[in-house]
Amino acid sequence: MLFSTLIFSQQSAVYTNDFATYQEAVTKYNNKQYNAAQMLFLELEKNSSNESLKADCAYYAANAAIRMNQQGAEQMMENFVTQYPASTKRNNAFQEVGTYYFEMGRYPQAMKWFEKVDERNLGYSQREEFYFQMGYTYFQTKRTAEARKYFNRISTSKEFGSQAKYYLGYMAYEGDEYQEANQYFEGIDENDRLSENLSYYQADMNFKLGNFEEAIRLGKEQFGKSNAREQSQLSKIIGESYFNLGQYEAAIPYLSEYKGMRGRWNNTDYYQLGYAFYKQNDYEKAISEFNKIINGRNAVAQNAYYHLGDSYLKQNKKQQALNAFKNASEMDFSAQIQEDAFYNYAKLSYEIGNAYTSAPQVLTAFLEKYPQTNNKEEIQDLLIDSYISSKNYKAALDLLENNKSFSNKLALQKVAFFRGLELFEEGNHQDAKAHFEKSLKEPRDASFTARATFWKAESDFQLNNFEQALIGYKQFQQLPQNTTTPEYKNSSYNLGYTYFKTKNYEQAITAFQQFLGQPGIDNNRQKDANLRLADSYFVSSQYWPAMETYNKVIAAGGANADYAAFQKAISYGFVDRAQTKLEELSGFEDRYPNSIYRDEALYELGNTHLALNNNSQAIKAYDQLVSSLPMSSYVPKALLKKGLILNNSEKYEESLTVFKRVASKYPSSPEAMQAVSSAKLIYIDLGRVNEYAQWVQTLDFVEVADAEIDQATFAAAEAKYLQNEPQAQTLLENYLRDFPNGIHILPANFYLAERYFSTDQNEKAIEKYNFVVSKERSEFTEQALVRVTQLYLEKNDFSSATPLLKRLEVEGTKPQNIIYAQSNLMKAYYEAKNYAEAVIFAEKVLNDSSAEARAKNDAHSIIARSAMQTGDENKAKNAYAEVQKTATGSLAAEALYYQAYFENKSGAFQESNATVQKLAKDFSVYKTWGGKGLVLMAKNFYALEDAFQATYILESVLKNFADFPEIIEEATLELNKIKAEEAKTNASVETNDN
Repeated sequence: MLFSTLIFSQQSAVYTNDFATYQEAVTKYNNKQYNAAQMLFLELEKNSSNESLKADCAYYAANAAIRMNQQGAEQMMENFVTQYPASTKRNNAFQEVGTYYFEMGRYPQAMKWFEKVDERNLGYSQREEFYFQMGYTYFQTKRTAEARKYFNRISTSKEFGSQAKYYLGYMAYEGDEYQEANQYFEGIDENDRLSENLSYYQADMNFKLGNFEEAIRLGKEQFGKSNAREQSQLSKIIGESYFNLGQYEAAIPYLSEYKGMRGRWNNTDYYQLGYAFYKQNDYEKAISEFNKIINGRNAVAQNAYYHLGDSYLKQNKKQQALNAFKNASEMDFSAQIQEDAFYNYAKLSYEIGNAYTSAPQVLTAFLEKYPQTNNKEEIQDLLIDSYISSKNYKAALDLLENNKSFSNKLALQKVAFFRGLELFEEGNHQDAKAHFEKSLKEPRDASFTARATFWKAESDFQLNNFEQALIGYKQFQQLPQNTTTPEYKNSSYNLGYTYFKTKNYEQAITAFQQFLGQPGIDNNRQKDANLRLADSYFVSSQYWPAMETYNKVIAAGGANADYAAFQKAISYGFVDRAQTKLEELSGFEDRYPNSIYRDEALYELGNTHLALNNNSQAIKAYDQLVSSLPMSSYVPKALLKKGLILNNSEKYEESLTVFKRVASKYPSSPEAMQAVSSAKLIYIDLGRVNEYAQWVQTLDFVEVADAEIDQATFAAAEAKYLQNEPQAQTLLENYLRDFPNGIHILPANFYLAERYFSTDQNEKAIEKYNFVVSKERSEFTEQALVRVTQLYLEKNDFSSATPLLKRLEVEGTKPQNIIYAQSNLMKAYYEAKNYAEAVIFAEKVLNDSSAEARAKNDAHSIIARSAMQTGDENKAKNAYAEVQKTATGSLAAEALYYQAYFENKSGAFQESNATVQKLAKDFSVYKTWGGKGLVLMAKNFYALEDAFQATYILESVLKNFADFPEIIEEATLELNKIKAEEAKTNASVETNDN
């Protein structure tokens, strides 16, 4: 007994000490001194022999580890559960750890422990709290089915009932079960703090249930109690409820206050506010909202774009309206809106033009899609007029001729005429004539019949069909409606020219006099008509009237005054006023130092002196010609005349020297052949025939033995050539084969080149022309230079054409050939990117008063393009402004584009858009400039804060201009840039990054 008592006393003392330590550890734990408490608990668990105490220490140590977020804390709790399965704290451990994680907001960890709790061992109050915690944990982890199960268990709880109903209602709200959600929300105690947010949800639910007035009431009730984010959402609910009730004025302030999701609106948001403004007739603000809708492809977008189009129309912004209606017409969510939008799009295409598709095509497409439309008659009338107003004559003609469902002979007559005029201006006279003939087959409008008659004659004139042109001009003058046409004023001028070309000079005189007798005629035509009238007098030997008329040209000055002065001098010779002729010719070079007729004047001066037996004066004139104008075709003629004078003066050695010079320097020329013949006679007279024979052997172009055969062979070939007979080609080829160094090798090569040229044997023609131009200057050189450069230019061989064009500019005697050379040199240098030289030659063309308007337009355009390439945009701007004054066709379209370009650069965006509209209306056939103009228009609209117009235009460019990679590239870059910017505020905008 004594031993047992001692042992019990020792154990009691130990337990008492352990319990005191345990109590100290619990106190520290309750005071959240978890680290100190844990150390005591772990020491007790290790050293105590009391299993119950050890279990409690393991429980608290693990709890402390969890609260200190120690690594391995959960494992400590798992070890507690495993090592002490009989512990009364086992179930509490699961709940308390779960509650700790719950309160920390770490719901997945909380759930792990809550799911281990045996709820049967919980008290009533513990169980309600456990159900709420489980429900809320499942709610936070998005397991709504499990959450509902636990919340339903406490929905009638006094302590947790309101919260359970709130979350049950919220889950029903999120699941669009609004009736159920409303029942739960209505069961929440009004004094519960959770009821503060109920008005927001109830407002939204009533909105979604279509109870808009109730939604407005609840939304306004909650508005003052809400934070900024909730107020934004309530503004949307209230504003959209007013919108759906048709109370647009009341809707506007609320819709405007909505801040969007994450600071961004979507297309529906913009539509509702825009439509509200639209219904208030505030079209400017409606536009500002509608045009933010980008990439819309649904019923809302179609409706928005339709009303955007109507808003633009109300503001008289037709180009913008066209794009909006086009967009709405391409969607089929509402058939009625689609048809009405298409109708408006078609009408606007007619009114202002369409850069995507020609107005006739749009109008025809509308009729094909809606054959029973109530607007059929109106659209058909517009279609007729659009053929002309759109100036897309080629496409219009195709529709008229190939579309059996629609035929209008009057429109066909007009369109064929205008297409012919377009081709004529492009220099395609053969096709132009065919279209004028097509127009004449439908003589519906007398005015257009007269005009087509005139221009058919003009085409024949340009094609050198002078006899047919004469018939056409006479027919025009006999038509009853001719006096009302713009062509009438110049018809006598054209008729006179045709008589002149057909050598009917008396009739030409009458026609030119008739033209000159009209008041207010064009100054340039007046001067030219006087010149041709004088020429007609001259050719018909009426020299005094000729001189009087030449005097008028001289007095007017400018181009051709030198020619008139020369012709006047020549005329004096025909009226036996030789001395006056000499005076006129002697002073010619001083009066006209840059005239192309100086060489001919000097040559004629020498001839006149020769005729008057003033041999020394004649030789002086010839020598002056040779020394001052060595490249002139009159040089060999002058030398030959000088040689003959010396021969006749018995200065045989001097004469032979001159003849040999001609034969050496101008081989194969007629003068060379005559020089050889004259030299032969001198050598015979001097008895030096052997010397002649030796000299002749040095001349490749003289084969004395075959001279007669040579002459006969060439004469036969030449006769066929001059008669324009096909055999000429074979005969000329045979001549050059049989007489490779023949007397007539130069004219033979030229004639053969002309035959090849006329039959499109271009490479052969180039070879023969090059032979002619490689020899000393002759009467064939200038025309050969024109022809061969033309052939090189046709195949874009600028490197071969350029040196020959430079020769032609220097050696040319005809003004039109010099201008031709300069015009093509400026183009050749431009193609070679030698912009400085291109500008030099362009300015030469502009400084030549005889240059035609088309050549001057080309010159201005070369200056403008070169300036753009070198960055001198001010110079380009001025040059394009000059082009616009008279240009037609593609060049006019280019100039108009650059007008819009410079307007954009200066910030005149509205003006730039107006210019692009004009480009679309008048020049839609020129797709390159139309496409570039549309990209420019998009930039203008974005600068004007109209994102819809900008993006829609660019997307349309991508659809309609796939064949123009440069335009597509520019449009893509601009579109991506705009979308990236707009996506910052519009959640509906899709970018490449989305």
